[in-house]
Amino acid sequence: MFPNIENAIMELELAGQLNPGPWTSHSYNVAQAAKIIAENCNMDSEKAFVCGLLHDIGRRTGIAAVRHIIDGYDYAVSKGWNEVARVCLTHSFPVKDIEADIGKKDISQEQYTFIKEYLDRLEYDDYDKLIILCDALADANGFCILEKRFIDTTRRYGIYPFSIDRWNKTYEYKEYFEKIIGKSLYSLLPDIEKCIYC
Repeated sequence: MFPNIENAIMELELAGQLNPGPWTSHSYNVAQAAKIIAENCNMDSEKAFVCGLLHDIGRRTGIAAVRHIIDGYDYAVSKGWNEVARVCLTHSFPVKDIEADIGKKDISQEQYTFIKEYLDRLEYDDYDKLIILCDALADANGFCILEKRFIDTTRRYGIYPFSIDRWNKTYEYKEYFEKIIGKSLYSLLPDIEKCIYC
């Protein structure tokens, strides 16, 4: 089972009422980036859009760090949206390791173990890679270059021993899709140059 675009938009709007904030605009921009890139890679652009739109749906439960990952996973599973649940969990881990995350571990030991084991046994598919990448290509204002997003995140959360590994992995995903498309992803994302002025 997979939500259609109309249902996904409704879910995001409801979640935004439960926990208002710029995360909903960010989610919409992630969805737009994912759709554009998917269309150019012969992927399912509707699936990409919905996964991008709902990747942060766990934020519906309130302000959270790592907890939004498992809350999103649990909510999507409760709806029968297993593919959405997967990106809810994977999108925060360019490096496939629960310890390589910048968020506070505001989760139980049981949740920690679940996330760790889930990541350990998973091989990322193109949709995991796409949403991880688009999460870094979009903020609440629109599309942005990776460097802008990385610095913004680092200013808010600090730098960690694994920060550069996360950056390098995200660049690897960017290069992966660019190889398929044959040109820079930045050339596909409308008005991305505006990010240098704000």
